Amino acid sequence: MSHDQNFKNLILDYPEQALALFTADEAPAVGDGASITPLRQEQLQERLGERFRELDVPLLVEWPDGRREALLFVIEEETRTRRFDIHRLAHYCLDLAALCGTERVVPVVIFLDEGAAAESVTLGGDRQTYLHFRYVACHLARLPWRGYRDSDNLVARLNLPNTAWATTAEKLEAFAAAVRGLQALEPDPERQLKYADFIDIYGTLDEYERALYDQRYPRESEAMTGFAERFRTEGREEGMQQGMQQGEAAVLLRQIERRFGAEAAAHCRDRIERADADTLLEWSERILTAGSVEDVIC
Repeated sequence: MSHDQNFKNLILDYPEQALALFTADEAPAVGDGASITPLRQEQLQERLGERFRELDVPLLVEWPDGRREALLFVIEEETRTRRFDIHRLAHYCLDLAALCGTERVVPVVIFLDEGAAAESVTLGGDRQTYLHFRYVACHLARLPWRGYRDSDNLVARLNLPNTAWATTAEKLEAFAAAVRGLQALEPDPERQLKYADFIDIYGTLDEYERALYDQRYPRESEAMTGFAERFRTEGREEGMQQGMQQGEAAVLLRQIERRFGAEAAAHCRDRIERADADTLLEWSERILTAGSVEDVIC
């Protein structure tokens, strides 16, 4: 399962809310009209080397009024703490700082499990310390779920299944609160479906838990079904509309070819295929009395 890609999508879709949850100490400095720009990971890999994994998500925070220097957040997700390599992260941050010409870099690591990981690394000799590196650690499994149950931070609500709950009842309530958050805080149908999947993936309800959830939280269960159904319905309607326009365009092109020749049809094919339904209808009516292709498409 591509957990790193799931979190990369989450961070890129909701960068400000992601920073507010994953690096709470630094997040207050981000507000006040700051702009957040994801750096293109593909370009960074080409310049920094293939040894860096795609899960790294660099976010550049800038203040338009110039009152402070840009701040670079480097966020990565680590599913298993035992796999975390602090030396690799330190190396990456130093290379990224050199590439971007800044020393204002905040490394952030999101851990999904409760295991222990190295928190810092220090290089030096008997007399001096020459390098000390540490990062912001966000252990989702240590966050109390009740503290985020009613949060207006969508990233926090979506991650409720990843937070600390003790019983099956708490797990189901966290799952339901995540669904309610998605309903209330994300109006876009496509993103609703996208992050309904996110909740489902990290909720990991077994058959018994699913049945109990459906019984205890019928509205939230129905909402999850509704996200998918609404998306499928809208997709079908959009597909039907596109199909109708394509058919109307094809008919108009055949009519033009028969009346004015293949060269005339080829000349205006691009405009016809890009036209909306109302325009195609108007052109189709004109062809009945037009003396030339220019009279149809003017």
